[in-house]
Amino acid sequence: MKPIFKKITWWIFGLLCTIIGLYPLLYFTLDRNFGLLQSKTAELLSSDLWNFAFYTHIILGGIALLIGWTQFPKSFRDRNRKLHKRIGMGYVATAFFSSLAGIYIGLYATGGLVSMLGFVILGVVWLITTMMGWFTAKKHRYDAHENWMIFSYAACFAAVTLRIWLPLLIIMHQGEFIPAYQIVAWLCWVPNMAVAFWMVGKRRFVQGIELSKV
Repeated sequence: MKPIFKKITWWIFGLLCTIIGLYPLLYFTLDRNFGLLQSKTAELLSSDLWNFAFYTHIILGGIALLIGWTQFPKSFRDRNRKLHKRIGMGYVATAFFSSLAGIYIGLYATGGLVSMLGFVILGVVWLITTMMGWFTAKKHRYDAHENWMIFSYAACFAAVTLRIWLPLLIIMHQGEFIPAYQIVAWLCWVPNMAVAFWMVGKRRFVQGIELSKV
């Protein structure tokens, strides 16, 4: 029963990553007055720099979300070493530019200082963990590489958890967007990182047991 549950959970995870990874397409198919853009001022929406950063963030972030989840199954990595490396480099590149753009647009987050700090710190965390994942891979420190990429994708997965939490928080605040958005600026990623800490800790515990048997 446990393997079946694990497999179902994995495919639900992959489905969520795929759906939200494709979500940015809506910004090109629907009216511009859509989603988070509804909360932005006309002045900000007319800024070429902000628009460049916004679309860089959502497009490359969507690609990172779409391709990143495929990297975790060990069986896939073992059978497809070269493909794993190519997808990994694609993820690092898209995450790098998306996180930088995210830090910039985070400075203009709706909801003031609380939201701004939440999203800017998320961008910094995503950038640092991704670069550490790339650096450890270059040094052939593959256990550390996998740990850092777990943290990196936990930050990337904030795109999914934000869209799960935000509607619920708006309902809880009786339709008020601002307080819900201030909370989700932190709730979308802090629990993700806690789960990542648990996963990395579990990996280290299992590795410790395996080493003790050698």
